[in-house]
Amino acid sequence: MNAVNYRRELERRLAQLETEGRVPTLLLHCCCAPCSSYVLEYLTSHFHITVFYYNPNITVRGEYEKRVGELKRLISEQPAVYPVTFSEGRYDPERFYAAAKGYEELPEGGERCFRCYRLRLSEAADAAKAGGFDYFTTTLSISPHKNAAKLNEIGGEEAARVGVPYLFSDFKKSGGYKRSIELSHQYGLYRQNYCGCEFSKKSTIEHN
Repeated sequence: MNAVNYRRELERRLAQLETEGRVPTLLLHCCCAPCSSYVLEYLTSHFHITVFYYNPNITVRGEYEKRVGELKRLISEQPAVYPVTFSEGRYDPERFYAAAKGYEELPEGGERCFRCYRLRLSEAADAAKAGGFDYFTTTLSISPHKNAAKLNEIGGEEAARVGVPYLFSDFKKSGGYKRSIELSHQYGLYRQNYCGCEFSKKSTIEHN
């Protein structure tokens, strides 16, 4: 069975939206400013976007707040066809630890990460439902270290649960990841070298 090309799926959906004669709303779960930079640049001409920052995996408060500040700065400085707004979820690392319990020793990219995807996408889905958004999605697929197929699988399941369509995507494709690096340099963004949780930080230290 051939793998789904989620970038092509996204392009088809955007082309379809162009024919509908309206600008839909999108709740965009964002993990950090560097990953968000290209996604916002790419999607702002298609949606009224609300950036949703919910990342309980970032368990060091200072790191969490630094990423919030950089994301807000990016939104204020980066041009947008339609205005981008910001919404911050609750800072609750205890939920991440509960989700990761029993999976602490697994390597990066496995079931612990998938449970973290679910935690963040579930919260984004609930927020999209509560806010009456037309779509929701996440910037996470821009990272070459994230499993885009799993993210889209979970996004589709959460969409079915709440009744809000998930915008299937793989933002790293078609030069997306490369462009995010360029934009990070352009805006002087703080670019962390690990995903956010203590386990990814430990893995980064061990492999450097």
